[in-house]
Parts: sequence; structure tokens; C-alpha cells
Amino acid sequence: MSMRDHSSPAPFDARAAAPSGARWAALRQLAPYLWEYRLRVVLALLMLVTAKLANVGVPIVLKHIVDDLQLGPGDPRAALVVPVALLAAYGALRFSVSLFTELREVVFSRVTQGAVRRIALQVFQHLFSLSLRYHLQRQTGGMSRDIERGTRSIASLVSYTLYSILPTLVEMALVIGILVVRYDWWFAAVALVALVLYVSFTIWVTEWRTGLRRAMNEQDSRANQHAVDALLNYETVKIFGNEAYEAQRYDSSLKRWMHAAVLSQNSLSLLNLGQNLIISAAVTLLVWRATVGVVAGTMSLGDLVLVNAFMIQLYAPLGFLGVVYRELRQALTDIERMFGVLHQDREVADAPAAAPLRLDGATVRFEDVHFAYHDAHEVLKGVSFEIPAGSTLAVVGPSGAGKSTLSRLLLRFYDPQQGRILIDGQDIAGVTQASLRAALGMVPQDTVLFNETIAYNIGYARPGASQQDIERVARAAQIHDFIVRQPQGYQTQVGERGLKLSGGEKQRVAIARALLKEPAVLVFDEATSQLDSANERAIQAQIRIATRDRTTLIIAHRLSTVVDADQILVLADGRVQERGSHAELLAAGGLYARMWELQQQREVDDAQPQRLREVA
Repeated sequence: MSMRDHSSPAPFDARAAAPSGARWAALRQLAPYLWEYRLRVVLALLMLVTAKLANVGVPIVLKHIVDDLQLGPGDPRAALVVPVALLAAYGALRFSVSLFTELREVVFSRVTQGAVRRIALQVFQHLFSLSLRYHLQRQTGGMSRDIERGTRSIASLVSYTLYSILPTLVEMALVIGILVVRYDWWFAAVALVALVLYVSFTIWVTEWRTGLRRAMNEQDSRANQHAVDALLNYETVKIFGNEAYEAQRYDSSLKRWMHAAVLSQNSLSLLNLGQNLIISAAVTLLVWRATVGVVAGTMSLGDLVLVNAFMIQLYAPLGFLGVVYRELRQALTDIERMFGVLHQDREVADAPAAAPLRLDGATVRFEDVHFAYHDAHEVLKGVSFEIPAGSTLAVVGPSGAGKSTLSRLLLRFYDPQQGRILIDGQDIAGVTQASLRAALGMVPQDTVLFNETIAYNIGYARPGASQQDIERVARAAQIHDFIVRQPQGYQTQVGERGLKLSGGEKQRVAIARALLKEPAVLVFDEATSQLDSANERAIQAQIRIATRDRTTLIIAHRLSTVVDADQILVLADGRVQERGSHAELLAAGGLYARMWELQQQREVDDAQPQRLREVA
């Protein structure tokens, strides 16, 4: 009987090569999800054992039918009574096998799907609890493939472990026990030796094949990652005309995967041949021994039929066990890797006694904050400042000075290595992250939108917001007129990551989204960097209205956007170099004054070509 390898490919890394103890640990982690449905599990087990008992009973009834048909033609039992009763029992047993098997599937389907749903949801939620550092390092394509395989493997693992291996072993024990009791020990010995040889050979070859499958799975994941990465960077590929280069990279991964897949398939053929050789030899020996017994008169034709039927019934489970072992190994690897995501350390986590943030004006204070993304380079070196409730503080400085890091720390995407950040006197490390972020609204430097409608993306700040509220903030962000000019208006799809919109349009959607949230603290991180001067001036007026009497942190490169701030910090080399109002900093003649002079001169230089075109 030829078996085909139906196991789904899985990625390979250090964890995939973990010892069997680590993989069985994944099975132990799965148990609590199944134990929630313990009554269904027990009921399904009873149904399956009943089905196996009925399955073993079928050959026994068939033996009696054959033996009774050997009675003389004048015996009335041979004509009617016994054959009819046995035939009815034969049919009832065969139907019972199917009946209890299907009932088991009906009862147990909710167990499997319920466990898959709960684990998938838990992994999804856990991913959002991990730090920004983890998400910047991960590869989305490979990770999504890992989770997909892991959840898909749960059903396979549960089915194979609890409802294939155990019933098969029970059936084998019943068959071997009947052979020992009813016949010569020779029958049981041959069946048992064949079973041991078959299992040993299957495990030995499958272990050898594991390395081949790992190589195949690794190449499969790499090919998928290349494809996803290239598609996510569609515009970059087109800009540089690298379609052929990306296709070549993808094909290179596919070639390596194909080579590994061919080796894996060839090894599977070897496994199938060896399994069939063991089973065929055992069945031949047992049928030969039964034939000899019939000729010698120690066994009836019914006994010959019974032994042959038992061997056929053993043959199918034995063949299936080969597939089960391969699938079980693969499923355990897949699930262990998925559970590895759940074991990822939460770099930023709520303190055990974390309480909701209590707002009283929303005064923000940084106290001697030190932070480094990596140990080798400290981005912030003892930064201290305060944003009084209802005031606006702007942070300016050269690229790489650590300006955007301030917003990430305030949102608690990272925790500082030293120092603390307080809102209304409460250390944000001691409050719940949910309450902290509920009080903060942010317009990021790089706006990424959902592949949904414009209305959905604006309304994401407050699910359930009315259309009137969405349109109100869209007008404030100077994007309403653009939206209504679109054929679908607010129902216009923005494409994956908002690629159908320009950079300025995405920023205005982000501004509208932040305004809709109406947070206690607003953070603008280069919020107008991709807008033209006219739209920037219009939005700045709306931002001034939106930030009135609201604590606001503005991170900017263009100094013209921060002249009205109550206080301006000049950040350079991870330290606050200057602080004061726009007028005070200009009068000081320091770094801010030099930056202002350079930007003013750049604006004059940029405006000259435009004036020349107007004159022409």
C-alpha cells in the first residue's frame, strides 16, 4: 500500500531542530485548550473505541458465516436461520463502525476548532503586546506562514494523537489477543514481530528524512519571504526597474526548494517500499500458516478467512501509522514554533499592580531619560523637560538627534534604560498601557493606512464614530474637499498601506484620525513634512485650534511650523542644547538661530525658480 506524504511544509530554525522533549512540551501546552471540552473529548473517545470493537467483530462474524455455509444441504440452519442472523449482525457491525466514527467527528469537531480559534486569537493578541523592537526585526511573510501552519497543525496533531494512534493500538492489541487465545502462538508472534519491525523501520527512516524536510521547509519559507517582501515594496521595485532581479531571486529560492523537495520525495518512496515489504512478508506468512492448518484439519475455512481479514485490518492501520508518525513530527514542529511566538518576552509589559492613568490636566515630564536602541549607541543622554498642562512644546534638531525617540518613549513602545516619564505625576511605567495610549493621540512621521476606505481609516481612532464627526475632522485636516472629489467619496479604498494616496494625503488622513480621538495629549511627529506650503499653513491653523488648551508635543524639522510653540527644545547629540521661545532662541544666536537662518535661505533659494517661471 503506497503512502503519500500529506504533511504541510514548515519553516526551520533553531527551534525546529529542538529535541523531542521541546516538541512534546508544545503538546503539553495544547492540553489545557482541549481540557475545556473534557466531556466532548471523553464522549468522542468512547465512540471511537466502540467503533474499533465493532470493526474487530466484523471478521469474527464473517468466520462464522463461512463455517456455517459448510453445513450439509439438508441442515435447515444453513438455509435460513443462522446465515440470516449472522448476515444481519455482519451488516449491523459494519454500519456501527461508520456510525460511531461519524458521531465521533460530530462530537469532536467543536473541540478541535474551538482550540484552534482560541490559540490563533491568543497569538494574534500576544503579537500586539510585544515591543516595537520585535516587530521591527520580524519578517511578516515568514511569521504569518508559521502561525498559519501552527494553527492548521493543531487539528492534525489532536486527531492523530488522540483519535488515530490510541485506537489503532487498541485494535492491534485486540487482534493479537484473539490470535493468541484462539490459535497457535505462531500467529501472534508473526503479527507482533511485523509490527515491531514496521514501527522501527518507519521511525528510523523518518528520522533520516527529517533533515531533508527541514531543508525543504527552510527554502519554502525563504521563497515566501522573498515574494512578500518584493510585493510589499512594489513601488521601489518598479522605480529601479528590478522586476527581473526580484524574479531571479525568487526563482533561485524556488530552485533550492525544488531540489530539497525531490530528495524528500525520493526518500518517501524508499520508506513506502520498505513498509510494504514488511507487511507483505507478514501477511504471506500468516496466510500460508492458516492454509497449512486448514489442510491439516486443525483450522476451518472460516479461520483462514478470519486470519486473512485480521491481517487486512492490521495492514491499513500499520500503513496509516507511517503517515501518522511523519505528520505528528511535522505538526509538533509547527506548533512548537507557533508557541515560540507566545514565549517571546514582552519587553514592555504592564507592572503587576498597574493602575489606569488618572488625568488632571495632562502635564508631561521627562526626568533624566537615557535610552539606547542598542547597547553600542545611546540615543538620549539625560533628557529632561516638562510640558505644562494645556501648553505646546516643540522639539527640533538635526536628523538622528533622537527627536522621534521621545514620542516612542512617551507612547511606551520602549522603556528608557534610566530616568522616567510622568504624566500628572504618575510614572507611565506604573500605569496600564491601554489607559496611557487612550490618553495619547499621535500623527506619525511615516503614516501607514489599513487597506480599507478613507472613512474607515479616519474613524479608526474612535470605532463607531458618526459620519458627521469623520467629516468634521477631515475638514480640519484639509482633506475633505479631496475626498468628496473621489468617485466613491469617503468609501474610496486607499490600497495596501495606503499606496493609492500620496504622502501628503496620507498625512492629512493621519491628522484627521488624531483629531477625531480628542486625546488629552497630542503628539505630532513631522506631521506636515510631506505637505506643500499652502496646505501646511492651512493645517497649521487647524492644529493651533485643535491644540488650544491641550498638552501638545510637536517634533519638527521645519522650524516654521513651531514658531508659535510655548517652548522650543533644541535636541542634538542626545541632549537638550537650548530651550526657550522662538524669539528667545533667535536672540541667543545659538544652534537654533543658525538652523533658522539656513532654512530661511533654503526657502528663498527654492522660491527663485518659481518666480522666474512666473515672470517668463
